[in-house]
Amino acid sequence: MENLRKTILCVDDDPDNLKLLEAILRQEGYIILKAQGGAEALEIMTFQAVDLVLLDVMMPGINGFEVCGVIKDNPVMNHIPVVMVTGLADKQSRLKGLGAGANDLLSKPFDRIELLVRTKNLLRIKEFEDFLKDHNKILTAQVAEKTQQLRDAFIDSIYCLTRAAERRDDDTASHIKRTSHYTRFLAREIGCADADVDTFFYASPMHDIGKIGIPDRILLKQAPLTKEEFDIMKTHTTIGASILSGGNSPIMAAAERFAFHHHERWDGTGYPAGLREEEIPLEGRVFNIVDVYDALRSRRPYKPPFTHKKTLHIIAEGDGRTLPGHFDPLVLEAFKDNHRRFDAIYEEHAIM
Repeated sequence: MENLRKTILCVDDDPDNLKLLEAILRQEGYIILKAQGGAEALEIMTFQAVDLVLLDVMMPGINGFEVCGVIKDNPVMNHIPVVMVTGLADKQSRLKGLGAGANDLLSKPFDRIELLVRTKNLLRIKEFEDFLKDHNKILTAQVAEKTQQLRDAFIDSIYCLTRAAERRDDDTASHIKRTSHYTRFLAREIGCADADVDTFFYASPMHDIGKIGIPDRILLKQAPLTKEEFDIMKTHTTIGASILSGGNSPIMAAAERFAFHHHERWDGTGYPAGLREEEIPLEGRVFNIVDVYDALRSRRPYKPPFTHKKTLHIIAEGDGRTLPGHFDPLVLEAFKDNHRRFDAIYEEHAIM
């Protein structure tokens, strides 16, 4: 019964040889497919799963060496064992067969017992290789699932910690989620590598962690801040960078840069360091526009939430307080080209 699901393709231009192979192998429970030439064999293998190929060497048209070479050069089929059945007894022909990738050689006229033993052995090897391949796929999927679970738990913890740091309202968690999605989208649009895009997604929610060091009288004030209060508020960048410094992971290193630089501006008018243009790390250049967009869309004690249309106009054209020159031109262009995606992210993660 163990052979019922094993399919063997027999290839020979001699119908009598095919009948003999079929008669021997069917008695052992194998499923037999037959081809009377190399081209027909390759055509069968494009749509039919095969576990083993018994391949005659001397055939008109495409000979056995060539067929074996095609099979072994094809990444979809090269795991299928090939036994070359040949009447050529010279060493050079055998070496040529092995050079073409044959797994074994069988001389004509073949012995029934030898045929069955070699067939059974090669099928067992293939079965074991298939098991390892499937097992590795399962392990890879399980590792990926576990990794994603750990990442999800990590970012949930970040949301909770940052929300606790801001201690503002129910929109804080939504703000954190929105900004992480904006950041990932922009990073991908400006050509960041996939690994960096993921890092930005997981690191950016920590941009405001430094607000844990800002006094409640300033952090929770329901009115515009005075200059002195705003100077204190600005220190959340340095506080956050200090909290996040010293980490060994790429995510924590990026989080430190997000915290320190997310209020820097392309024209040098930002804080805390007043950096300009490419002096500002990419994290700061990307998040600057992200933070401004979400702040304009959100309700604040001193302003109502703005529509996407008005927010787009302010960022792209300026309103006196916010100017296009504040933003990295490359990032600004990516935002303008894809502004509808920002609106969709905002709506998807708006406070319920």
